[in-house]
Amino acid sequence: MKRDWGGMREIGGLGAAMALMGLTLAAQELPQNPVATLHVDVKLVNIFVNVTDKNGAIVGGLTRDDFTILEDNRPQQIAVFERQSEVPLDLMLSIDTSGSVQKDLSQEQAAARKFAHDILRPQDQMSVLQFATDVDVLTPFTSSLSQIDHALGRLHGDPATALYEAICVGSDRLGQNADHRGQNPSQKAGRKVLVVVSDGDNTWKSATYNDALEAALRNEVMIYSIIDVPIVSDAGRDTGGEHALITIAQETGGKHFYVGEGGLDKAFAQVSDDLRTQYLIGYYPHHQVPGTDFHRITVTIPRAAPDEFNIRNKSGYYADTPLRGN
Repeated sequence: MKRDWGGMREIGGLGAAMALMGLTLAAQELPQNPVATLHVDVKLVNIFVNVTDKNGAIVGGLTRDDFTILEDNRPQQIAVFERQSEVPLDLMLSIDTSGSVQKDLSQEQAAARKFAHDILRPQDQMSVLQFATDVDVLTPFTSSLSQIDHALGRLHGDPATALYEAICVGSDRLGQNADHRGQNPSQKAGRKVLVVVSDGDNTWKSATYNDALEAALRNEVMIYSIIDVPIVSDAGRDTGGEHALITIAQETGGKHFYVGEGGLDKAFAQVSDDLRTQYLIGYYPHHQVPGTDFHRITVTIPRAAPDEFNIRNKSGYYADTPLRGN
């Protein structure tokens, strides 16, 4: 499936953090017969997992043996495990500049600049996207803070809100950047993260919630929603849009934060902390359910009581999506 979002092509792909291993099994016939070779492609499914306790505190020090992975309720063997992932970050910062949040534009610019300066390491890359009536990518992926600062200075408002189209475009751009990294042997694949700053209102119907969720899952993108509610008690508040931002974050293994006391600076700091405290777990699928398009993933810690830990990870992946490069 291919879809154009504002001239940008959606490329089916599971993320750059996904590795591709080709296994060749040679089946030898009787000596008088030609040799038959069966090619089987087995992909490494990578999951970034966050674990917190019942009080919301980050849980560190867990081991491979603490976790159990199920794919479509079938047990899987863990092949990769890292407590503190040093995998580079590919960040798409997507900022709502529509009329409903335009009064906070200067605050968004200042907080986004601080976030970029605090989180980016030399191996990380960031791109800036703004959305209102249109979706505009203001800078390509870069490690240059001056280029990011310049892009944030170009934020400008417009009446409508193309929220779901922005998520589609951002997810596709992250996937395309993963392809570019995969073609460069000197670069390591990154975790793909889309940070969306919005009140959740979607008034421009060029894409749907389902389009946005599928684009994120196919591109292996984690979405972090920073929900900026203009007036908490406003009768016209778009609680449906807020719920959509919360749900899409949960489905992709990200998290949502409200802009409350402490403002955007605190919300961005929470995103940064969350990204720095992830477990990386990988497995090669086996005993898959035949003919299944979407495979659901469940991560558990069997030794713990059901309410002891809160475990966050993506809900699954599409089996018919071609893998991207390393």
